[in-house]
Amino acid sequence: MRISIERTIAAICTLMAGMAIPTSAQVGRPFIHDPSTIMECDGKYYTFGTGGGGLVSADGWTWNKGAVRPGGGAAPDAVKIGDRYLVAYSATGGGLGGGHAGQVLTMWTKSLDPQSADCEFSEPVVVAESLDDEDCDAIDAGLLLDPVTGRLWLSYGTYFGFIRLVELDPATGRRVEGNEPVDIAIDCEATDLIYRDGWYYLLGTHGTCCDGANSTYNIVVGRSRDVRGPYLDNIGRDMLKGGGKMLLSAGHRKTGPGHFGRFVEDDGVEKMSFHYEADLDRGGRSVLAILPLLWENGWPVAGEPLREGGYEIESQRHGYALELAVDFVRMETPRHPFWIDDDEPLTSVPSQTLAEVAHTWPAGVAGVRLGDYMFRPHQRWSLQAVPEAGGYLGGPYYKITIEGTSRALAASSDASVVAVPEFTGADEQLWRVEQLIDGTYRIMPKKVPGHDGEFALISIADSTPALGRFDFSSDNSKWKFRDR
Repeated sequence: MRISIERTIAAICTLMAGMAIPTSAQVGRPFIHDPSTIMECDGKYYTFGTGGGGLVSADGWTWNKGAVRPGGGAAPDAVKIGDRYLVAYSATGGGLGGGHAGQVLTMWTKSLDPQSADCEFSEPVVVAESLDDEDCDAIDAGLLLDPVTGRLWLSYGTYFGFIRLVELDPATGRRVEGNEPVDIAIDCEATDLIYRDGWYYLLGTHGTCCDGANSTYNIVVGRSRDVRGPYLDNIGRDMLKGGGKMLLSAGHRKTGPGHFGRFVEDDGVEKMSFHYEADLDRGGRSVLAILPLLWENGWPVAGEPLREGGYEIESQRHGYALELAVDFVRMETPRHPFWIDDDEPLTSVPSQTLAEVAHTWPAGVAGVRLGDYMFRPHQRWSLQAVPEAGGYLGGPYYKITIEGTSRALAASSDASVVAVPEFTGADEQLWRVEQLIDGTYRIMPKKVPGHDGEFALISIADSTPALGRFDFSSDNSKWKFRDR
């Protein structure tokens, strides 16, 4: 009976693998335009958008209306400075209402939670302006608190003219007296500045917006050793002359990515937030999106959405594969001595199947180990999102099962990993899978029974997987999902 059931499940999983679905869409009602950089406040996540208000999420995966921002206007951004949040937004500009006159304003609050007594925004102050006939629009604010110098910078502007940079006072949020704007880019808008490893990066949104599925928005980047520029792309083109290395364009039935924001979650774990102008699977609405942010040769790279399906889970440390700890079952195939030349016709040798080996496996809880990958059934894992389990910033929780079966990877109370006979949805069977900045992954159980704190799947010795502290500097904490 067990073999029959597992054959049926295997057939279903094979069908689902052929329909591989990207789990890149935030759930709930993540509808927003021009989202600000995501801020965390008292255990929740917030982002603001054009028109006032914004979205809030308790876990970073399910987003709904609830963030409060007075002032209305367009294209806000936010940054945390000390124990306060500075929010910048634009009043008109960008060709809105037929003209380019506009203002960028800033205001403070101690909390982003509208239920908190500390959620009280200060009166806005003007920090940048533009006139109707000016070659820059005061719109699309981007804030950078320089982690090296402590200085605060504001970029703004649209593709109607220059992108400009001014310095603000991090104590007051006002423009530094006497500070004159500097032109740093052209032919883009919705800019944001970030700093990493001695480089300042200018992320700009190129193309056209606000045209649904026909919007041509895409995100480009240049970098400079000086926050004032020049910002050059990877082939030396100045962003003041239209340069910019492509970071992200349309894909997965979503078009018009724009309004980049960076969220550093942990050492080696970064996310990029933005909106898609149109998600074709959601009626062409503008939606919040979050992807892994990777770094390659000193340049930011947008990570790919993790797809459901069947994989080898490979340790970065030594290349061994996570597998069910069961006896190896030999394949009975013809053997042809290499020293004998024969004319026998060549026939395909079928791969070992689940039905051929599943009856040799223990019926109860089984151990998990690492071993040489040979594309055998006990080494193939199915990764499937569990929508009802919620998620974390940018991703849902997953169940990880031996492909074609209900045998689920689970955390045990002794901080080891096992395979239980059935997936029940318990916290110790739910897995957080996040791409790291080098392209590998960390794998974390939602909960380890009897333990507090966060644990990650790690590799110790040559054949032993375990649960321990995540350490980005060690390959023991890193994994690859390979379909081979």
